[in-house]
Amino acid sequence: MSFSKWIGASLGWSFGGPIGAILGLALGSVVDAVSGGETKRYTTGRRTGQARTQSGDFEISLLILSSIVIKADGKQDQRELDFVRQQFVGMYGKERANHAFKLFKNINEQNNISTRQVCLQIRQMMDHPARLQLMHFLFGIAKADGVVTEQEVNVIHSIAGYLGISPRDYESIKAMFYSSTNNAYKILEIDKSVTDAEIKKAYRKMAKKYHPDKVMHLGKEHQQGAEAKFREVQDAYEQLQKERDF
Repeated sequence: MSFSKWIGASLGWSFGGPIGAILGLALGSVVDAVSGGETKRYTTGRRTGQARTQSGDFEISLLILSSIVIKADGKQDQRELDFVRQQFVGMYGKERANHAFKLFKNINEQNNISTRQVCLQIRQMMDHPARLQLMHFLFGIAKADGVVTEQEVNVIHSIAGYLGISPRDYESIKAMFYSSTNNAYKILEIDKSVTDAEIKKAYRKMAKKYHPDKVMHLGKEHQQGAEAKFREVQDAYEQLQKERDF
C-alpha cells in the first residue's frame, strides 16, 4: 500500500479542524497529491457532532498526543520512540507502522501544537471507550523509559481533562502503570473500605466499561490494546479476592 493510499483510505473526521492543520504540515505535498481523490470525500462530508471513529482517526489522534507526551519533559528518550514504533508494529503490522511512524516524526517536529484544541476535537468526534484507550496508550509511553516524570503526568492529566475523562477513570488507568498497596482498589474505582459485595459489583461495572468489544469499531488491532487494559481489571479483582478470601 502506498503512503497516499494509506492516508486516503484510513482517515475520516481527522482531516478537518486543528488536527487537519497539523496533518497538513506533516504531510506537505502528499496532501496536495491526494486532496482531489479519496481524501476530499472525507473532508467535504465531515459532520459536526460525534461521528463513528475510524481506525485511522484513532491512529492520527494517537500520534499527535504521543508527540505531546514525549516532549513534555523537554527531551525525547529513544526508549519512548521505540515504544511508539513497537506498539504500532504490534497493532498494524510493519508496513502500516512504517507509514505511521514516518508521519509521527513529521508531527513531532512541530512545536506549536495546541493540546487543548486537538483534545477538544477528539472529544467531540470520538466515543468514550476509544478515548479511554488513548489514555492507556499515553501512560504506556510515559512509562517506556522506566521513569514517569512529573511533567509527563501533568500533561497526561491535562489531556484527560480536555478529553472529558473523569478523575476516577484517569486514576484507574494511571494505577495500571504504578505499583502501590491500593492499586487494585484504584483500578476498580473503589475505596479500601468497601464490602466484598461492592468489590464484585465494581468489577462487573469495570469489566463492562473496559471490555474489548467496546472498541470493536476501531478494528482488531485496537481490540488487542483494549485486552491489556481489560486484563488489568481482572488481575485487580483476583488480587482482592485473594487478599479478602472471598
